[in-house]
Amino acid sequence: MHRQFFSFFLAFLALISSALGQLSIEEVTKKMRAATVYMVDEVSTNGGYVSLYYDDLSRRWGELEAFDSMIWIEGGYGTVAMGNCFLNVYEVTGDEYYYEAAEKAVNALIWGQHESGGWHYFIDFAGDRSMREWYRTIGRNAWGFEEHNHYYGNATFDGKNTASAAQLLLRTYLIKRDPKIKQALDKTIAFVLESQYPLGGWPQRYPLKYDFPHGTLIDYTHFYTFNDDVTAENLNFLIQCYVALGEARLLDPIHRAMQIYVLTQQPRPQAGWSKQHDMALRPAHARTYEPAAIYPDFTYKNSMLLLRFYELTGDRKYLARVPDAIEFLKSVQQRDEAGNIVYPIFVELGTNKPLYVHRKGTNVSNGAYWWDYNAEGVIQHYKGGEVHVERLEDEFRRWNACAPDEAAAGSPLLGRATVADPMQDFLKRSSSPRASEGKQVTDADVRAIIAAMDDKNRWLVKHQPYSLPYEILPTGETSNTARRSDAIGRTIVDPSDQLYVSVQAYISNIKSLSAYLAKNSGDE
Repeated sequence: MHRQFFSFFLAFLALISSALGQLSIEEVTKKMRAATVYMVDEVSTNGGYVSLYYDDLSRRWGELEAFDSMIWIEGGYGTVAMGNCFLNVYEVTGDEYYYEAAEKAVNALIWGQHESGGWHYFIDFAGDRSMREWYRTIGRNAWGFEEHNHYYGNATFDGKNTASAAQLLLRTYLIKRDPKIKQALDKTIAFVLESQYPLGGWPQRYPLKYDFPHGTLIDYTHFYTFNDDVTAENLNFLIQCYVALGEARLLDPIHRAMQIYVLTQQPRPQAGWSKQHDMALRPAHARTYEPAAIYPDFTYKNSMLLLRFYELTGDRKYLARVPDAIEFLKSVQQRDEAGNIVYPIFVELGTNKPLYVHRKGTNVSNGAYWWDYNAEGVIQHYKGGEVHVERLEDEFRRWNACAPDEAAAGSPLLGRATVADPMQDFLKRSSSPRASEGKQVTDADVRAIIAAMDDKNRWLVKHQPYSLPYEILPTGETSNTARRSDAIGRTIVDPSDQLYVSVQAYISNIKSLSAYLAKNSGDE
């Protein structure tokens, strides 16, 4: 009945659009559906996706090249991103087909959920033997992607893997309250709670492993982890569950997660944070090109989170040392050739000197990383995030001027606000945009998007980042299976005319078409 009504409604809108000389809403909707059918029926593996495929689907990539039995979770364009895209369109159209497509992605995630309750970077429907073969060949030889060089056999929070999958489960569950999804969701919540350290942070991977040292560097995956928003994303997920499911037991883990940011901030004059902190809360190393150091980008990000914590709790302890972080950031400012303020990626402990990372070689057998004080020849594939000290100062002054009750007047943690969207990012001050928000799309844009579709209803693209297949070279060494790069680590795109099916291209175009549909359907 719902589908019949929706089809009748679209036909009615098409008559109105034709009379007004506008692009047919029915045509846009049909093209969206056709493109989605191709992705669901032809591209997906048991409902899940990687990021990039040859046009004949003979090769495919997630973060690295994948077997055809695999789907990917890590990164912005894979199974989770597709699931959220489908739900965005479902919100706009009410068409059950898109919910069913999202449900297939969720079912794929549930199939691949680790027994502990979390997720790995990817799911291999061919089983553990196939996964081990991937690590023996592609994973072990991905130079610079050390998180993929070793098969731990556990779940990971790295790359937002577990948190993003968990948030998709929660979002999908809230639509229809499917008991099967709730069972997997409860398992995930238990995993996040079990893996949280008593002081509030999380390791990169869990259950804990210590079996992949790098020379004299011990395995870093058990350290307190801020990299890839491990702590922030777990915290955000717990807040979402608290708001959406009403689970009061989550309040203590939520407050402990916020507290770890206070505990790990270093003393003046280097009052910042590292990517990882050891069990004594000191800055710690991670991958071989990530020394134990203070990171200006993480210092900025964590300081902004402290302000958000004040807004959520009204507790002024979260404001107390933000000025110390600002002082540190100003102390390490540099000027580039154009005179712009820039920040080093790493700041050496004790000296406040910038450290620069270099590498030599071509693969895992002959390659090596090191760091020094020389800015020349620094690797290009590894850069720090954004730092905006003036914005941080402005935000601090604004919140510092607010009394605790005023600051936390709208806090969902204190029961002072009715939350319209329990899936919003509670560590930001606005909801994550849905398909119909924040995108102005014209008739000309939509016509161009539709015209770009091929006869199979695909948007094919060229010149994508690519990597070499695993092979043994004439030297006896193995090829670098990471995204192919030059001596200083710059990502290289495929220079040929090879055509690719890109999940990113699909999501971008569907978002535009959906935004157009939402705007014009609402007008009519």
